[in-house]
Amino acid sequence: MKFLTYTEQRDTNQKFGFKIQNHIINVNLAAKWVNEDQNDNTFLSIPGDLKSALAEWDKFFPLLQELEKTISNGNLNSLVQNESELVILPPIPDPPAFRDFYAFEQHVRAARKLRGLEMHPDWFKLPIFYFSNPNCCYGHGAAISYPSNTDELDFELEFSVIIANGGSDIKSKEADKVIGGYTILNDWSSRDLQRQEMPLSLGPAKGKDFASSFGPYMVTPDELEDAWDDDHKLHLRMTCHVNGKLISDGNTNDLYHSFGDMIERASMNTKLLPGEYIGSGTVGTGCILELRPENTGGWIQKGDLVTLEVERLGILENKIV
Repeated sequence: MKFLTYTEQRDTNQKFGFKIQNHIINVNLAAKWVNEDQNDNTFLSIPGDLKSALAEWDKFFPLLQELEKTISNGNLNSLVQNESELVILPPIPDPPAFRDFYAFEQHVRAARKLRGLEMHPDWFKLPIFYFSNPNCCYGHGAAISYPSNTDELDFELEFSVIIANGGSDIKSKEADKVIGGYTILNDWSSRDLQRQEMPLSLGPAKGKDFASSFGPYMVTPDELEDAWDDDHKLHLRMTCHVNGKLISDGNTNDLYHSFGDMIERASMNTKLLPGEYIGSGTVGTGCILELRPENTGGWIQKGDLVTLEVERLGILENKIV
């Protein structure tokens, strides 16, 4: 299933929906419709937001699947909403936390080479991450303000899992139980600020503290069962276009550290909460820093339209203003 969080143009209250065919269905209105039309109150217990549903995902995901089947057999006209008329928010607009990993080898090699560094041997042993800002999450179609004190704005083409159920000290082989779904991630970056801060060894700090885009949907793992290759890696093309021009072209199967390994590392000695984002890090070729601005037409500027697409996960597009 594909879940989303959205508001309507004239109503700022957040709503929990899912996509069926080419339509958006409000989960709670669908549950009420089934209750009234079929005298079946089974679905009225489903929460009004995705994060609350993820807190008891083992209970609510089967109900949501059954709700989808139930309304598919009915008249959808009274339930459907036109996606183009909605304001699409991040799947989880207010995550408890956002950890972003550094798990694509090609990107790591390129980034370290630019700083005159060889690959660190421990990178191959340890999935590493930094904490990003969970309070500046943007959805598909949102305008991103150009940050102050920078002349080198960059995108980062990534994808992310969203935690379901939660837990601590989760082993890699058990991690599937806490993956609610996948979404596209753009980890916006200010490269000149980052360059000032990184030598001080506390991570990117203000260089990545102003905006992260997620969306448009949380796509559940069952939607992607046929997308795994013979090496047990998810095989989805990832691209970025800037103003319609193809800039980046990668694939999820280049991920060196699996999300299972990332979740095991992230949950060690602490509890992951439902609704947290676990980012993959940048795919190879997935940013201007790696490709170099002289080869891409320069850094991102005001007015630019940046479009990330991950096969079967959707399109995540933002304009810089």
